[in-house]
Amino acid sequence: MRRSFTLSTATALLSALLITACSSTPTQRSAGETVDDSVLTGKVKAALVDNDLVKAGEVNVDTYRGVVQLNGFVGTQAEKSAASKAAQSVKGVKEVRNNLEVKSVVMADADRSAGEVVDDATITAKVKTDLITDPTTKAHQINVDTNSGIVELGGFVDSQAAKDRAGEIARSVKGVKDVKNDLQLKPKS
Repeated sequence: MRRSFTLSTATALLSALLITACSSTPTQRSAGETVDDSVLTGKVKAALVDNDLVKAGEVNVDTYRGVVQLNGFVGTQAEKSAASKAAQSVKGVKEVRNNLEVKSVVMADADRSAGEVVDDATITAKVKTDLITDPTTKAHQINVDTNSGIVELGGFVDSQAAKDRAGEIARSVKGVKDVKNDLQLKPKS
């Protein structure tokens, strides 16, 4: 009898631990939510690839609890709008937050030299490195894009302090002309 009670107690305790491990908190997704968001991200990326107006390689997609965020630099307002429509067409998407920046004539890829493109890649790498080495930011939550010295930060972060700190870090990098801090706080469930 005692052995049966101990086994039942251990089973109940293990079950409680598993349920707790799989549950979510206001800023942490459950394992199921993480998988669901990954699937939505993949479907949105596929919808962008299928859209003739959108250069899917220029669009970063982040998903948190069904909220999709589009980040990056695109060539036209029509491309930005088409990206939103493509993302909204995916079943399961609760909301689309379109932070895509339309490149100005000055920023157009055709007008940029190889050196300018390399400079932007260097700036992006430096910002990412600084985000990784900073103890207050979670670099894996932050996408960094650079075009003509303008850095765009996108993704979902845990707090306003993390958003503000990421912006400070990006602004401190040599060669950065401006920072578009499109980081958003993780939506509460």
